[in-house]
Amino acid sequence: MSDTHPVRLEQHLSDVIKHAKELARAVDSHGLDRTIYHLVLTRASQINGCVHCIEMHLREARAHGETGDRLDRLIVWDHVDIFNEREKAALAWTEALTVLDRKTDYGPLRARLRQHFSDEHIAALTATIGMINMFNRLAISTH
Repeated sequence: MSDTHPVRLEQHLSDVIKHAKELARAVDSHGLDRTIYHLVLTRASQINGCVHCIEMHLREARAHGETGDRLDRLIVWDHVDIFNEREKAALAWTEALTVLDRKTDYGPLRARLRQHFSDEHIAALTATIGMINMFNRLAISTH
């Protein structure tokens, strides 16, 4: 095996991967709207550049009934009117927590979220974004 060969996380940390998946299921049990859920997972994966994750989340979103037109425009969600304000608030939060720009003012983003979501759903959204970012980074490490 060469020094550049990826480390197989599931082989060496199978218990950690198992618990991470269980944690993701626990977060998912808090009732985040499925349309928002699929948009968030797909958008974070686009930002992170995880090709496998993008393909998987696009497939899941389509299976859930998301349209190709919306998925094609997800990358420019803030420049089109095909997404509603609730979805745009969630996508803005997704981008802020994925890009992690030090100049981001999170207060107005939270205020925008509160116009559309309860604090419990904001917590679930935040944890979902954290989980997908972790899974994206783990997957990318094996490319």
